[in-house]
Amino acid sequence: MTKTFKLMGENEVQNIINAMANEVLKSKASLKDTAFIGIIKRGDVIAKRVADIIEKTERLKIPIGKIDINLYRDDLSIIDYHPQVSSTEIQFDLNDKIVYLFDDVFFTGRTIRSALNEIMDFGRPKKIYLYVLIDRKSRELPIVPDFSGSDLNIPKNKIVTVCLKEVDGTDEITLLKEEN
Repeated sequence: MTKTFKLMGENEVQNIINAMANEVLKSKASLKDTAFIGIIKRGDVIAKRVADIIEKTERLKIPIGKIDINLYRDDLSIIDYHPQVSSTEIQFDLNDKIVYLFDDVFFTGRTIRSALNEIMDFGRPKKIYLYVLIDRKSRELPIVPDFSGSDLNIPKNKIVTVCLKEVDGTDEITLLKEEN
């Protein structure tokens, strides 16, 4: 039997997204040379929410792209021989840009490695920052987020699920745990 434990609700998720926007604004990077890229399926939603906050406060529209990293994965044959592939949409020049890469959960680092490889196929950014809602602290690769809303030491056999209104109808983060 699987039990679900709520780790964060709507207010906590929104507080993290607000904190992400504040960190971007405090970074002292020129926002006119900035672009956001979100990893599909929830990182792109997070990127859009952060960009909307910045647009309201700074009256500046930041270009937003989204990437599907499935074809860049090194473990594709392990997880699924028939991946659901979405379209990558980067409609702006990445060369010499400061790119903020957004994802929901940082786990082993393999998704981010795949995302970095894909981004480099589109250009050579000046710098890439990694922003995630949750860092599970289970990295297998030497990649560390620049911003994480919460650091959780969760065993590898547990599943963290992020739900966002735009995709799932609600904002919450839950832990799925097998009960004996």
